[in-house]
Amino acid sequence: MEKIAVIILADIETHGDMGRVANALELAKEAKELGDDVRVIFDGAGTRWVPKLYEGDSKLAPLYNAVADKVTGACEYCSAAFGVIDAVRASGVPLLSEYDKHPSLRKLVTEGFTVLTF
Repeated sequence: MEKIAVIILADIETHGDMGRVANALELAKEAKELGDDVRVIFDGAGTRWVPKLYEGDSKLAPLYNAVADKVTGACEYCSAAFGVIDAVRASGVPLLSEYDKHPSLRKLVTEGFTVLTF
């Protein structure tokens, strides 16, 4: 069993951004299906994806729903900075604030996770 942390940083602005999120969610789905310990975290501009995916406003919503149980959370600071904190709260995705109101990626490394960013 592998330990994989998938960090979504891509914004919602371009087709390329959507491609990065699709790749991130596909990786999470594959890892989940193979029984890996996988965690998905939305950080930076990637926090803007939470309401789009949760509310089903994206073609990627079905893929997100397949791995929603693997979503560890979204950065609290970035959710506020990108104006989506209320929507993140409404989605039920936990706000992460382990280090200066950000998720601790270092903690994932010390726990043996391979950290992949998209």
